[in-house]
Amino acid sequence: MKALIVYAHPEPRSLNGSLKDLAVSTLSAAGHEVQVSDLYAMKWKASVDADDFGANATAPLRVVPSSGAAFDAGTLTPDVRAEQEKLLWADTVIFQFPLWWYTMPAILKGWVDRVFAFHFAYGVGVHDETRYGERFGEGTLLGRRAILSVTVGGPESHYSDRGINGPIDDLLYPIQHGILYYPGLSVLPPFVLFGADKISAGDYEDAAKAWTERLLALETTEPIAFRRQNFGDYEIPSLRLKEGLETLGGKGFGLHVRA
Repeated sequence: MKALIVYAHPEPRSLNGSLKDLAVSTLSAAGHEVQVSDLYAMKWKASVDADDFGANATAPLRVVPSSGAAFDAGTLTPDVRAEQEKLLWADTVIFQFPLWWYTMPAILKGWVDRVFAFHFAYGVGVHDETRYGERFGEGTLLGRRAILSVTVGGPESHYSDRGINGPIDDLLYPIQHGILYYPGLSVLPPFVLFGADKISAGDYEDAAKAWTERLLALETTEPIAFRRQNFGDYEIPSLRLKEGLETLGGKGFGLHVRA
């Protein structure tokens, strides 16, 4: 297995840093190849601007066509091209980050904004009366797995079906479905560590054991059964789930997961 760990936390001695280090040591000891993109250590530029596209930047700037033109010409900035090459090298991508304000840290969102360029991660495939591009189960990154390893400050009850913050699966849906599944990654169930703000040594020992077990099972874990866009579940071009299928997949975001 070739694993890329995309890590977003400013403190190397943090809980997230420990989980990242555990992933590196566990996977390496099991004979797998590992690369790490430590975004804070890399001083990753999080904002998209015209400098990303050089001579391919439109005036006024339109990010999507500029991004696609620069990708097609091979003139995206070296830092972006390096991360794209890592994604194409990997067969498994681990995202390690804390849940801040209900989502990923800004630096990680900025990694997505710049690395998932037009024609690389989206805007591929045929758009016609029967297809709407190669996305949601197809795309450039098809055949690779991804998993979120997320630390959450509050207790699990706060992120349950009746919890005040909403179910954790709903909070992670925009990342898992909208960012990762969109370009074809198969998304494994997340590893979520609740109560991170008050974790004890004993709690960490239990969490480390659980994370190790998940890491060693990455190649055999079944992905979340998100519905594929172009394989009959959705009307084209409206992309509405067909009548009758809603009874099989729950409600809300759950509609888009096969039973």
